[in-house]
Amino acid sequence: MEFDVNDGHKKHKTNQNYPDLSIFGYQIIKELGRNLEGGRITYLAEQLNCQQKVVIKEFCFTKITSDWYGVKAYEREIKLLQTLHHPRIPCYLHSFEKPGFFYLVQEYKKAPSLGFKRCFYPEEIKKIALSILEILVYLQQHNTPIIHRDIKPENILVDQQLQAYLVDFGLAQVQTEKADLSTLVVGTPGFIPPEEQFGDSLTTGSDLYSLGATLICLLTNTRAGEIGKLIDDHYRFNFQKLLPHLHPNFRSWLKKMVEPNYKHRYVNAGEALAALQPIQVMGSRKKLGNFWMVISQKKNLAILSLSIMGILLGWGASSMISLPGNAVNSSVQVKPNIGTNSPQVNLK
Repeated sequence: MEFDVNDGHKKHKTNQNYPDLSIFGYQIIKELGRNLEGGRITYLAEQLNCQQKVVIKEFCFTKITSDWYGVKAYEREIKLLQTLHHPRIPCYLHSFEKPGFFYLVQEYKKAPSLGFKRCFYPEEIKKIALSILEILVYLQQHNTPIIHRDIKPENILVDQQLQAYLVDFGLAQVQTEKADLSTLVVGTPGFIPPEEQFGDSLTTGSDLYSLGATLICLLTNTRAGEIGKLIDDHYRFNFQKLLPHLHPNFRSWLKKMVEPNYKHRYVNAGEALAALQPIQVMGSRKKLGNFWMVISQKKNLAILSLSIMGILLGWGASSMISLPGNAVNSSVQVKPNIGTNSPQVNLK
């Protein structure tokens, strides 16, 4: 990308073979991501008439199994997005077609994806969790409750204020809908709740499993593609030993979020949100108190050692001063001895 210093307008210059969408009023700036298996590429673009940035998702029908199914899936996503009005869900703006391609235009949010390697403090991760849970509460309290079905780091954007945005509703479905057989097990391994893998009905707790897995990845600094290392053969996450510094209540909350049996999870996002809000993130107060007690004891011991060293140094210096002929001490005064010719030494 280049900037024209004469008029301040952006000029986009690239060697990439981006599609020409100027006839539809858009110019692509750069690629944001791609899903080759699904025939989908996401671009950052600009509206030519107002220089407003937007996000455009390109769907290639030639790279998916069925053109008919692809069209239906995109039509369902558009229909769903048109019913959503939440400040942290990018809204639907426009859609159009080219031979073999379909384009979906959405609002652009200036917030990077958690798919990029980023480090957060545990307290910050709690804020992100609360932010996403608020969005899930909105979806689950919708006129027709909606299950996202693809919550993972790549589909969560987080800005500098730790406000989270949920994107990519391509797999989302209304809870009362019966999933298409071709979409029963779709998503990223490790983030898919066990009930979906076994073909059972999805619930309001299904997205909680995916969110819990995402939070564990952030807390353990594990890449999404390596999440399998944290899961055993019984679909249980083994993360407690990796996070000994967390408060036991916070670890218990995470454990409940990713319970393999959905009946043992929180019933819905509202319940999970209410449970998380008062929880302390870092270690228990008792442990922290013991920690500071040890630090205080070490501090007192250090002060005592310095005091003893000071006394010893003072005693050594006094001994040196008391030696005859030592003229270093300024408290040694020489006074004349009246009646004699020799001086009298007075040691103070």
